[in-house]
Amino acid sequence: MSEKPQESGAMQVDTDLVRQLAVLLDDTNLTEIEVQDGERRIKVARKIAVAGVAPAYAAPAAAAAPAPVAAAVAVAPAENPGAVKSPMVGTVYLSPEPGAKQFSSVGDRVAAGQTLLIVEAMKVMNAIPAPRAGTVTAILVENGQPVEFDQPLVIVE
Repeated sequence: MSEKPQESGAMQVDTDLVRQLAVLLDDTNLTEIEVQDGERRIKVARKIAVAGVAPAYAAPAAAAAPAPVAAAVAVAPAENPGAVKSPMVGTVYLSPEPGAKQFSSVGDRVAAGQTLLIVEAMKVMNAIPAPRAGTVTAILVENGQPVEFDQPLVIVE
């Protein structure tokens, strides 16, 4: 059996390492993990999929091939009774302006009506309020991420 000669500069992807990182994401409930070894950088990220939409794959800039999405957590965010869902299609912003402190972070206590984030739709900034008082247990989106109607954004329990 002969091996193909390696092209100069071709990156070797360690699929076992990618699988181990995906398992680590599941075990720790993280949404993203990145490791770097010299010039090689591997990033594995879990994106929350909206019903009817194919799962997203994260590909770091100028790095490895797309990494597989880790398996879903036990309770889907959309089914969580504390899920705050997007009332529209748009772009989500976690703070009132670039560089400003986020409206809320995981672990924060929030009051009913308190702004959790903003969804921009057609150049209009729409504040998304907490439906009830509670604790932010998860933020399911990233700043600047496009969101779909009825997509879970935050979990307040």
